[in-house]
Amino acid sequence: MNTDASSSTGNVAETVVGAPTSSASQHRIVVGIDGSSDSMRALDWAVTQAQQSGALLDIVTAWMFPMAIGYAFTTTVVEVRGKARALVDAAISHVADAAPDVVVVGEATEQLPGPALVTASQGAELLVVGSRGMGGFEELLVGSVGHYCARHASCSVVLVR
Repeated sequence: MNTDASSSTGNVAETVVGAPTSSASQHRIVVGIDGSSDSMRALDWAVTQAQQSGALLDIVTAWMFPMAIGYAFTTTVVEVRGKARALVDAAISHVADAAPDVVVVGEATEQLPGPALVTASQGAELLVVGSRGMGGFEELLVGSVGHYCARHASCSVVLVR
């Protein structure tokens, strides 16, 4: 993978692959991933759309350290942050392999997923998310993050099943 720039500031880590073209700098598609099969289908759908439109693809994963009073956790903030970063890096590598002509950026941010994706999608043409993520309610047609994004995003939202 040819990484042109990488930075980590505060609770957001970002990687950029490829050089933005004039059309990519004008068009942007944000895709939210969490490692679920629905989010990986959303990534593939967003890659195809970015290829067809010439848009820059912005991959976002959001995480929160599991904090609860009275419970012991066997993982650390550093481990959770590292897993989120690895998820984004793997997605960027997938895009670079599947569609080397697509300019892709990625970030892992410590926020609730819905608000993080809505914020990331400001100024974008499209926000793409899986219809359900890692939550345990498989019978739901739309998960809580997809529902939040559909209600609050300022751009069009695609829910991929």
